[in-house]
Amino acid sequence: MPEPLEPTFRSSMTVELVKHTASDADVLFAARVSTVGEQSLDEIGKDPERSKGLINYLMRERHGSPWEHTSMTFLISAPIFVFREFHRHRAGWSYNESSGRYRELEPVFYWPSADRKLVQQGKPGHYTFVDGPPGMHDFTCVQMEIAYREAYSAYEQMLAAGVAREVARSVLPVGLYSTQYATCNARSLMHFLSLRTTHPDAKVKSHPQREIEMVAEQMETHWAKLMPLTHAAFNANGRVAP
Repeated sequence: MPEPLEPTFRSSMTVELVKHTASDADVLFAARVSTVGEQSLDEIGKDPERSKGLINYLMRERHGSPWEHTSMTFLISAPIFVFREFHRHRAGWSYNESSGRYRELEPVFYWPSADRKLVQQGKPGHYTFVDGPPGMHDFTCVQMEIAYREAYSAYEQMLAAGVAREVARSVLPVGLYSTQYATCNARSLMHFLSLRTTHPDAKVKSHPQREIEMVAEQMETHWAKLMPLTHAAFNANGRVAP
């Protein structure tokens, strides 16, 4: 019988951009067919100021369809509870996640970092998070570790007894790390970012759970490098998706 796997605990989220067809030129290429007909991508970049102006116009007037002619695929590692929030975003998104039906799930679990605010104050829809009293972070991590170890031990025992993976996985908590490919276009990503980040330039303030915001921040960093004109226009126009 193999040795039981030792659980590991982490607070970080990881996001890798694995492939893309996404640039400001793709947006301009799609937009200009409406006014000047077909153009080559070489022609698109000949007038940078005109390109910047058109991107800003499209963003300001919310002509969003040109951004749908882009694609980005991210490999994301995060706790299951983050993916349950993620999958609320359906328009313009495709997902494939690791399956507990077909593979044995590894014991990698989430616990909050020392700077994660743990106490919620206020009523639903109008609340803030604050630091807890001394010792709360350690207490939280200890309780999580006890629960995680117990749950994963039960999972391993059921697998060893011949219980199907798709049944045994039911004892595992949402703090278990999973991985997924998430593919989106720039328009759908902007909508995601408008809801899943906090930003001083946002016209409509959002209050995302910190863990999904950590994922969103990394996705935004990758996207900003691919489409700097679009990213600048997104911020300049209040971070409202077109």
